[in-house]
Amino acid sequence: MKVLPGDLILAARKAAEKAYAPYSKVKVGAALLTDIGVFTAANIENASYSLTMCAERIAIFKAINNGAKEFMAMAVHSPNLFPVPCGACLQVMAEFAGEDFVIIVDGAGMSEEYTLRELLPKRFSLSIEK
Repeated sequence: MKVLPGDLILAARKAAEKAYAPYSKVKVGAALLTDIGVFTAANIENASYSLTMCAERIAIFKAINNGAKEFMAMAVHSPNLFPVPCGACLQVMAEFAGEDFVIIVDGAGMSEEYTLRELLPKRFSLSIEK
């Protein structure tokens, strides 16, 4: 299955439309490319802010729950801002994807591409290897 970066961005844009963001008004969508397909999600806020869940983590958890084993790339889109993934999302990505995992960030029609290593150079790990 060949999925192009533009396809992932489009899927993330469509996912952002489903966001529940009554507090911040910032809608975010994510599209995760895996070995078994593309998984999409939108952010879901909660009045108890700490219970809010980012689109990136929802997409990853959906993929894992459906049996995905390999994570190749993710597009993250927001019509409101340039949505670089938060530290919690990056750490979850680090658990399931390699350092060369590609993250495409798209906001207001402008996109940039990063690797997980660029955005999270010193990830947390229980491994004693350095």
